[in-house]
Amino acid sequence: MAAAYQAHETAVIDAGARIGAGSRIWHWVHICAGARVGKEVSLGQNVFVGNQVVIGDRCKIQNNVSLYDQVTLEEGVFCGPSMVFTNVHNPRSLIDRKHEYRATLVKKGATLGANCTILCGATIGEYAFIGAGAVVAKDIRPYALMVGVPARQIGWMSEYGERIPLPLAGHGDYRCPHTGQAYRLADNRLQRENPSRRSCSPPLPARTPDGK
Repeated sequence: MAAAYQAHETAVIDAGARIGAGSRIWHWVHICAGARVGKEVSLGQNVFVGNQVVIGDRCKIQNNVSLYDQVTLEEGVFCGPSMVFTNVHNPRSLIDRKHEYRATLVKKGATLGANCTILCGATIGEYAFIGAGAVVAKDIRPYALMVGVPARQIGWMSEYGERIPLPLAGHGDYRCPHTGQAYRLADNRLQRENPSRRSCSPPLPARTPDGK
């Protein structure tokens, strides 16, 4: 019976790995036996997925990304090219610290820009946006826009992926400039108005000819 996912002939998928329907696995990917990969996930060239890794549905992992043990990505996470996860805070080649791995959680819809680094133990909030080259060493609020080394917050991002302008004086609404979706700020945390409704994001565009 044919697999429900697509895998390039150079990919190495260890027996026992669980991969959801519609996922696309490209050149020289290695998925370890204990990994769990959701539906409609794209794994770009030279991606490594460790044994204790969970990847949610519709995530997109660009080229040259390694997901080490105890990294969990919720639905719709984007990992830019060559971004880095760690699993030990103070590694030494001569010291075995596998018992010191710290879990990293990236929540739904977050974007991790190219060449950024996420130090282990951090939780990245829903729809947060980590800029290219940033270094994250602490928990990140939902919708936060983070840049720099170490990463600092410079604003807020909408679910659509647009920076949200600061509201006019006397007005509390934060709005996505593309969709008009309203957000509100409470206790220094941004929340989408009408959270029970479906996301305002438009349907996903058609796949490119190479399937990515």
